[in-house]
Amino acid sequence: MRVAMIGQKGIPATYGGIERHVDEISRRLVQQQDIEVDVFCRLYYTPAGASYHGVKLLRRPSIHTKHLDAITHVTWATLESMMRHYDIVHFHALGPALFSGLPRLTGSKTVVTVHGLDWQREKWGKFARWFLRQCEGPAAHLPDRTIVVSKTLRQHFQEAHHCDAAFIPNGTNLPQPRAAKKILQLGLTPNKYVLFVGRLVPEKGVHYLCEAFSQIDTDMTLALVGGLSFSQGYVDILKKYESDRIRLLDYVFGESLEELWSNAYCVVQPSTMEGLSIALLEALSYSRCVLISDIPENMEVAEECSMHFKSKNVADLKAKLERLIREPELVRSFGDRARKHILQHYSWDTVAESTADLYRNLVEHKQ
Repeated sequence: MRVAMIGQKGIPATYGGIERHVDEISRRLVQQQDIEVDVFCRLYYTPAGASYHGVKLLRRPSIHTKHLDAITHVTWATLESMMRHYDIVHFHALGPALFSGLPRLTGSKTVVTVHGLDWQREKWGKFARWFLRQCEGPAAHLPDRTIVVSKTLRQHFQEAHHCDAAFIPNGTNLPQPRAAKKILQLGLTPNKYVLFVGRLVPEKGVHYLCEAFSQIDTDMTLALVGGLSFSQGYVDILKKYESDRIRLLDYVFGESLEELWSNAYCVVQPSTMEGLSIALLEALSYSRCVLISDIPENMEVAEECSMHFKSKNVADLKAKLERLIREPELVRSFGDRARKHILQHYSWDTVAESTADLYRNLVEHKQ
């Protein structure tokens, strides 16, 4: 069974939740004897000559601007996939879903995974939001099968589009904690910093976190780990909060990121919209206490093993964060519950197996 992945920037994943998702499932899918996977990658994201755990990486061009990057790359990848006659063409995200009917014309089965309602992302202007919202219908009805990563999304597609989408969540790995070495060079002291990891875009709610933290009297540091995504204006706003206590770090990968997770006092997820946050899953997998905004997508994942605050409410965020800083025993209690919760409910192995089963059902139905 030959599978193509379209919509992601590329793999190996360095930043981006969709990229992490495709990275994790692709290299597990090719371990199964009956599946080959090609991943279409953008030139600026995936290094030339890269090979990756038996997954074939097809580096193709795009017009690298905010509004043309995805659509130009997906157009190229879709047309090429039609010439290659894959058994399954798997599109990721709402925008690429608009193309998911085309490979069916050449005999391929198509799948769309909806990772979130992208039109809610604040970085987009009015027209882009309108366009992405119009892609919900195609995501529900053009492919042979639609996948969503959260129960909240599944309910939305049932109610709005009468689409019985398959629920296959994101996953995470269960890591071994790392002692602090590389992060000492970043000026961070183990167990003395509050951590945020994610893209620095408005819907991540980092400005609420900065405002709340700046009002707290503590010797803790707030470490913001991430980079921009066509969001320089928003990053400039965050830089106004930057000080010895509030640190804006760039993207951090590999062992350094593992150290950041392992040695954080607690993690804050202040997002105002999500699909299913891989950063949240990773924080829990490291047994971190997580303070989450009370949006349904966060609560679905971590309500049982985290503290939450009212989304966009700086006063409530400040109060909850102050309580965690005052009560280290409470922080340890949430951390102990977190890893057990992840082990029970979220595994990339299970995600990949469920995806493979969905592929097989489609191909068998075709025959």
